Amino acid sequence: MMKGRGLDQRGFTLVELAIVLVIIGIILGAVLKGQELINNAKMKRAYNQYREVLAAIYTYYDRYGKYPGDDPNANRWTGATPGNNDGLIGGFTINCSATGAGETCYAWDHLRRANILTGTGTQAPSNAYGGSIGIGHATFQNLTTHWIGFDNVPGDVCQSLDEQYDDGVYNTGSIRGLLDYKANPNTTYDIYFRL
Repeated sequence: MMKGRGLDQRGFTLVELAIVLVIIGIILGAVLKGQELINNAKMKRAYNQYREVLAAIYTYYDRYGKYPGDDPNANRWTGATPGNNDGLIGGFTINCSATGAGETCYAWDHLRRANILTGTGTQAPSNAYGGSIGIGHATFQNLTTHWIGFDNVPGDVCQSLDEQYDDGVYNTGSIRGLLDYKANPNTTYDIYFRL
């Protein structure tokens, strides 16, 4: 038998391999848990945005006795377009541009001129998922009322919001969708919250 340096080769022991696998498992678990925390925070941010817009609309109503966008005295601010005073935020546009027209878009301008919301003119604010927020009077799933809508929201998030804050069904209750967000949770949808 020959003894030499080349024959004294060592590999990892089972204990060392187990330790490495445990460390990798801990790292993967932390990454996955971190992603879950980010997703939950984003979903809570979207719901809080709804509540902020709701509070802004009712603050305006308390202050001026009219809904933003429908206020016939909005010309109290130079350059503001008044509404028709029918008690409704007329129409529903979820993507109001900086030059948007109609009470649904004027509502953003009125809220900003009253120093209730920040932003520019009639431009709709962005939601937590990169889409826009819209407000107005419309019919969704056979219910005609005022709505606050978000577009570009993942289906699984729509479903979670509906389950946490309403009845979990896309076409009933105070949270609704144009389509069934359970059908394809990996697609984005529009979701509407009753005012």
